[in-house]
Amino acid sequence: MEMTVSQFLEALSGKAAVPGGGSVAALCGSLSAALGSMAANLTSGKKKYAQYQEDIERLLAESQRLCREFEELMEQDAAAFLPLSKAYSIPKTDPDRPTIMEEALRTASAAPAAVIETSAQLLAILEELVGKCSVLVVSDVGVAAACCRCAAESALLNVCINTKMMADRAYAGALEEKAVAGTQDTAQRSQRIYAAVLASLRK
Repeated sequence: MEMTVSQFLEALSGKAAVPGGGSVAALCGSLSAALGSMAANLTSGKKKYAQYQEDIERLLAESQRLCREFEELMEQDAAAFLPLSKAYSIPKTDPDRPTIMEEALRTASAAPAAVIETSAQLLAILEELVGKCSVLVVSDVGVAAACCRCAAESALLNVCINTKMMADRAYAGALEEKAVAGTQDTAQRSQRIYAAVLASLRK
């Protein structure tokens, strides 16, 4: 989070495994939340939208909170990779390897699973914003919806790459099922926002 955009992109494109897809998924979520905050900020105080002022202030606070949560999830995802990397390097003959590997896989799945859940929370804010924000920033809410969908769908891949390796198939299946359902719901709702915004801009 302390990197410049250029530094982050350089690190992302390099040979190091961190940052990777999980960090990008969370980053997409933070970008979405930040855009939601911007739309709320640029609507707040406008006479034309005075009837929504209290709602806009609430949505602003909530979107800012979720932006910080996504930032924390970026850090958590990166931090979870090291234990997993070490687990993979343990000799297969080591009797402790299965237990250590299973725990590391669960830990690595936690951040992307949380990104999916947080994306759903953010989407509820965007759904409300699109009907109450200034028409001058409605396109930004549409972009936020697209980023929110990207965050959830990207995070799902990062859940599944870990659950695929889990020995506890019941746990893995339950986690996957919840993640898939959450992602599909977010994708559908995000697409509805995007389509509505696009249609309003093409009138």
